[in-house]
Amino acid sequence: MIKFGTGGFRAVIADDFTKANLELLAQGLADKMTAEGVTNSPVAIGYDRRFMSDIAAKWCSQVLAANGIPVRFIAGESPTPLIMFTVKQLGCHYGMAITASHNPAEYNGVKIFTLGGRDASKEVTDELEGYISRVGEPRVTNFDSAVKDGIIQIINPKNDYIDSILSVLDIDKIKNSSVKVLLDPMFGVSRTCLQTILLTCRCEVDVINDRHDTLFGGRLPSPSAKTLRQLSMRVAENGYDLGIGTDGDADRIGLIDASGNFIHPNDIMVLLYYYLRKYKGWKGGVVRNLCTTHLLDRIAEDLGDTCYEVPVGFKHISHQMDVSDALIGGESSGGLTVRGHISGKDGIYAAALIVEMLCTIGKPLSAILDEIHETYGNFGMAEFDCRFSAEKKKEIEKTLFEDRLLPDFGLAVEKVSYDDGLKVTFADKAGWINCRFSGTEPLIRIFCERDTIEKGHELIGVMRTFLGL
Repeated sequence: MIKFGTGGFRAVIADDFTKANLELLAQGLADKMTAEGVTNSPVAIGYDRRFMSDIAAKWCSQVLAANGIPVRFIAGESPTPLIMFTVKQLGCHYGMAITASHNPAEYNGVKIFTLGGRDASKEVTDELEGYISRVGEPRVTNFDSAVKDGIIQIINPKNDYIDSILSVLDIDKIKNSSVKVLLDPMFGVSRTCLQTILLTCRCEVDVINDRHDTLFGGRLPSPSAKTLRQLSMRVAENGYDLGIGTDGDADRIGLIDASGNFIHPNDIMVLLYYYLRKYKGWKGGVVRNLCTTHLLDRIAEDLGDTCYEVPVGFKHISHQMDVSDALIGGESSGGLTVRGHISGKDGIYAAALIVEMLCTIGKPLSAILDEIHETYGNFGMAEFDCRFSAEKKKEIEKTLFEDRLLPDFGLAVEKVSYDDGLKVTFADKAGWINCRFSGTEPLIRIFCERDTIEKGHELIGVMRTFLGL
């Protein structure tokens, strides 16, 4: 069975990520497009650096082409936000990215995009699963023959994507600051686009971990304090103003300040929202998922804006941004977007704005964060991930979501929500705790935000004991 989660279809290579399954998926999409009468609209397809991503992109293209659906095949390894930009720019009804984003190296997957270059909604992926389940024998043609016939066209939209980001940056401000940046693509696909943008702005840019390594150097291609340790040390030792890490498909970022300190993704959202509102004067509220810092709520309230909470999954953020015309939307895993760009996460665009912020304000990241915390206070986010067996998952589901039992946290409870997992919000602004199953990996995740990380870990300990984790 091909099932879509919050980040698309993801599976272990040679287990469920197989040629047969990808051909079924592509045929299901072709059947859906046929039923909708949009087979004249091209499908934009791109891929990242994961094992077999390039070949898998061709497998999908061959099926679509065999069904008479034109394909715009993006040349070379591409960031996911570039693929989404291309779907939007070409007016495609659908697009595909072959990637498993930040998952471990043994995974690969497919993200589906819809008109406007946005993540497919649950309704779309549910319908697609239905079409896939009814596929008999997929139609397949030869990739090179389809290119020769013109049904598959190989395109290179990188310049248009790069120019779209440069068009909104204060290039002169960056040029006059001589900022020194160290980039860690984490063996992924951000280097070409992000380095080109920063060099165009006359930044001094050095790069580490940019070779093609499908094992991602033996680490998870997800920017965190642990995985960016090498970046942190080099930034501090060699006098860089900023370290930037991007995940495997470049839709998420991690930051290292000039002292080598890891900046939590929550603080990245806070920094950019604060900068865009206070310094650039852009108007609008903010959208966050339920696992992202409530410090955004405080800032929005002070500025006369609204902070909207949505379930995990960037499609929910994009939808709420459209509905409310919010300025920025993002999540605590380092993914965000800004109004007027694509309707999905873009680590490259976010990184460029962070560099502009440094140059405009003229303070280190740590000083800008101090400025924010002095005004609005400070929260600490504690996190815990745990893999589980099928039996343990059933046990947790029964406890939390059927019987709806809670441990004694020793705090007054203001609100309990089951919109996405379990979220308990404590009275008197004492923080919150969330417990949910990952939509991309067999993990249970617990997040807790309080005024200190230590207090957060205490409550996570209470929840772990209660659930037997």
